[in-house]
Amino acid sequence: MSSLPTKYTVGDYLAERLAQIGIRHHFVVPGDYNLVLLDKLQANPNLTEVGCANELNCSLAAEGYARANGVSACVVTFSVGALSAFNGTGSAYAENLPLILISGSPNTNDASQFHLLHHTLGTTDYSYQLEMAKKITCCAVAVARAHEAPRLIDRAIRHALLARKPCYIEIPTNLSGAECVRPGPISAVTDPVTSDKAALEAAASCASEYLSGKLKPVILVGPKLRRAGDGAEQALIKLAEAMGCAVAVQPAAKGMFPEDHKQFVGIFWGTVSTDAADSIVHWADALLCVGTVFTDYSTVGWTAMPDIPLMAAEMDHVTFPGAHFSRVRLGEFLSHLATTVKFNNSTMIEYNRLKPDPVLVRTATPSDELTRKEISRQIQALLDSKTTLFVETGDSWFNGVQLKLPPGALFEIEMAWGHIGWSIPAAFGYALRHPDRKIIVMVGDGSFQVTAQEVSQMVRFNLPITIILINNRGYTIEVEIHDGSYNKIKNWNYALLVQAFNGEDGNAKGLTAKTAGELQDAIKAAEENTKGPTLIECSIDQDDCSRELITWGHFVAAANARPPRLPGI
Repeated sequence: MSSLPTKYTVGDYLAERLAQIGIRHHFVVPGDYNLVLLDKLQANPNLTEVGCANELNCSLAAEGYARANGVSACVVTFSVGALSAFNGTGSAYAENLPLILISGSPNTNDASQFHLLHHTLGTTDYSYQLEMAKKITCCAVAVARAHEAPRLIDRAIRHALLARKPCYIEIPTNLSGAECVRPGPISAVTDPVTSDKAALEAAASCASEYLSGKLKPVILVGPKLRRAGDGAEQALIKLAEAMGCAVAVQPAAKGMFPEDHKQFVGIFWGTVSTDAADSIVHWADALLCVGTVFTDYSTVGWTAMPDIPLMAAEMDHVTFPGAHFSRVRLGEFLSHLATTVKFNNSTMIEYNRLKPDPVLVRTATPSDELTRKEISRQIQALLDSKTTLFVETGDSWFNGVQLKLPPGALFEIEMAWGHIGWSIPAAFGYALRHPDRKIIVMVGDGSFQVTAQEVSQMVRFNLPITIILINNRGYTIEVEIHDGSYNKIKNWNYALLVQAFNGEDGNAKGLTAKTAGELQDAIKAAEENTKGPTLIECSIDQDDCSRELITWGHFVAAANARPPRLPGI
């Protein structure tokens, strides 16, 4: 602590708070309105600055870091930086991740002097960025005077941590170095809100009574389970075992319930479900939804909405037919309910009668042309307890969901926001927090072109990320929703591009595979490359996509094409 400043500035205060909440890497793109602030953040011995290629990538890298660390920080300049970073901030909001977006802003004197400034809209009103930020964060603050900075910074960070949503902090360029008080105890910011005891007991009691009157209960798990923290995933396992019922998960929650558990019945995704999960979910007469998110994508164009009343356990409340309980934390509710429910394994008995036989996967010969199925087969063999698999928006969603996760393996997907290109910077941010894990990215060629620059940061930080790039010459997911010439893209030499990021001192490898044997050799080379990323460009036929994507695309297209409803109808 001796290296920390004796006199605190606004920038020092922010840096110390970021370090105190567990952030060790902050993602930045410099601009003249944030340079002094960046100096202050650099001076904190517990923070490591991570420069990114652009603000879109910066925000998505911070989104990925928040998945691994629980909270992250992205620092950009005014307007030209922040408006681009709003994209990744929107992802963090939709995906329930506390990303702290920090933007430098003009000198406090400029507004009162009616100056027209660079990096603005060319007006003398600079408040537009704050107003925009309010729409995509749970709390947005702008520091106007140095003495207000501690209160506003603490307020924004606490809101983000409690809501599991992003926040926004705006600091003028001439206030980053202005003096302010030292931080008080961090517990004022980080102390959690626990369940109201009476509400918790009433919710568990009513839920137990409700379930006791049902014959065929099923648990459906959604992506908010992991975001809830507080041991919610472990509490779910205890509840599931106490109930004895079938447990299905939504695609965005893959891996949040162990896939080797005897009560796991697959991914519930309507007509593209795995392991007949849809059959048992639709057979149920009670559905306990734990952190679920029902969107047009997760319900296959609204065709997979459950048709029975739902008991919904959310991150901070519980709702089911005839009752609602506020201030009930998810982990505490699941743990409490586990002590009161009755054992009922009727859905598991039924599922064991209807579950499909294991699919026999043909192993291609080395000289066989590469196919989507062979790529998945070889990726499956790579997965182990230390693997985190990132699947990009597109057919990688459907291919990734079909894979079986061994115990300890993790799965990351951005289904709510669905930004193509997300996986490359997100995997980079994630890997900085978890260099001990084996990171594998499944990404299409169209998505890769959006954020390819961030591979250079993987090179810079010597991160051995394996990128499986499926090159089918276009936006295949869009083709299956609505085809057109706009879904065809210019082909790149992806393997050569990755090697260009090496410069004079990098260790990235770019490899190509057109046959099963070439992919096997490329994967072996990737495993041996421990000092940088390896991209394997897998060339497959343009029409080689999953049946699930085709089916899903048809239903989503139909949902998009619904005619306007007339008033009164």
